[in-house]
Amino acid sequence: MKAEESGIQSAKIFDIVRKKYVRLSPEEWVRQHMIHYLIHDKHVPISLTAIEKSVMVNRLQRRFDILVYSKKHLPLLLVECKAPQIIINQEVFDQAARYNLSLNAGYFVLSNGLSTYCCKLDYQNQRYHFLEELPFYENL
Repeated sequence: MKAEESGIQSAKIFDIVRKKYVRLSPEEWVRQHMIHYLIHDKHVPISLTAIEKSVMVNRLQRRFDILVYSKKHLPLLLVECKAPQIIINQEVFDQAARYNLSLNAGYFVLSNGLSTYCCKLDYQNQRYHFLEELPFYENL
C-alpha cells in the first residue's frame, strides 16, 4: 500500500529555486542543504541555478541535480547529490562526473551530505583537481 493510499502524507520541503514543495527523500535532503549552502554561503544567484533538468549523456537522457550558470548563462558548476547511505567511491564519482561531459562546467561537486568532493576541471589536460573548498560564485 502506498503512503498516500493509507492516508499518511509523505514529508515535503520547500525548494527555494523551484519555488514549490517537493517530496523529502534522503537525496532531496542532501540537495536542499546543498542549494542553501550555494546560495547563502557561496553567493550563487538563485536566478542562475537550475534544479533537476534533463541532459543528454552518451545518447541517454539523464537528470542532473544542480547546475549553476555563469552570468553569460554558460554551465559553470555541476552538483550531483546522493543519499547519505550511498558511499562515494570511484565508480560513483566517475558515473556522476560523466553527466558533465555534455555540459562542460568548469567545476564539479559530488556530495552525499556526509562526504563532499569539489573539483576544478582542466579540459585541456583532461584532468580534474580536487579543491579544499568550493570558491565563492564571484571567483568561479
